[in-house]
Amino acid sequence: MLADQYGRQVKDLRISVTDRCNYRCFYCKPVDAFGQHYRSGIMSYEEIIRLSQIFVVEFGVEKIRLTGGEPLLRREIDLLVTEIAQIPGLQDLAMTTNAHLLPSKAHKLKEAGLDRLTISLDSLRPERFAEITRSDSLDRVLEGIDTAAKAGFAPLKINVVVIRGVNDDEIVAFGKFARETGHIVRFIEFMPLDEDKQWNRERVVSQAEIIEALEELGPLKSVERSYSSETANKYRYADGKGEIGIIASVTASFCGQCSRVRLTADGKLRTCLFSDNEHDVLSLMRQGASDEEVMNFIREAVFRKESGHRINMPDYVYPDRSMSLIGG
Repeated sequence: MLADQYGRQVKDLRISVTDRCNYRCFYCKPVDAFGQHYRSGIMSYEEIIRLSQIFVVEFGVEKIRLTGGEPLLRREIDLLVTEIAQIPGLQDLAMTTNAHLLPSKAHKLKEAGLDRLTISLDSLRPERFAEITRSDSLDRVLEGIDTAAKAGFAPLKINVVVIRGVNDDEIVAFGKFARETGHIVRFIEFMPLDEDKQWNRERVVSQAEIIEALEELGPLKSVERSYSSETANKYRYADGKGEIGIIASVTASFCGQCSRVRLTADGKLRTCLFSDNEHDVLSLMRQGASDEEVMNFIREAVFRKESGHRINMPDYVYPDRSMSLIGG
């Protein structure tokens, strides 16, 4: 069991496999087109597998999600998926991707043992998609979604970061997308993790506003969470067509039930997405630490996990790294 001082047990590990990304979304944007670290500065597959085994076998973590940057930019990512999927005790292996490379990789990922895919998609309008991502490739993303569904990943989760004045006028369109495709659309409140620090409270579209907009398509019914630490508040249209999730990190935080920790691509353990503290696991491993020493290091870091983020506090300080460098 891996738990913090507040009694919250860690069951969910997010691993960033690269800080590189082929998109440059303004609210996330990498430092440069190639990421911040050279190849030797990020975790090798062997190091990722070792840490995954420690978290699952020794600490009872049940879920692992591979993220980035864009994880599909990492060469032969399907080989890493194969190894992690075989760890005894792991119940769920997922990945978050922008879907740009899915047309050629979705089937390999399914065959390798990946259970679920979440796709980031902030606009259904080609010109706006290009403005947000700096990539004129919406058609390719939609192709990736279709390919992934055919590969056996349906229903997919589609994550939409909602920003006032940018894409909040597409909430209804995404509601229709959920109803027509059967995919689960999850709206995420704009969080202060952007590289350019453009975030302000006025640009946050709240959970209440999102629900109000979506009910233009019909009444929504609340759906019970699958587990207590699930981040999304879930809803389904009363006629049964279309499932919606809302991740209200700003206006209705869920820190009290948090069950996750993160590993950055360069091997830093982060116990909170908004933390200003990191714990350098990779350096410890490369210095020759035994599994027991690594476990003790992780155990102590997790015990000191923050009670919650401080977005709504007057003393809130931006994390040193943006979302792309932390891992989604």
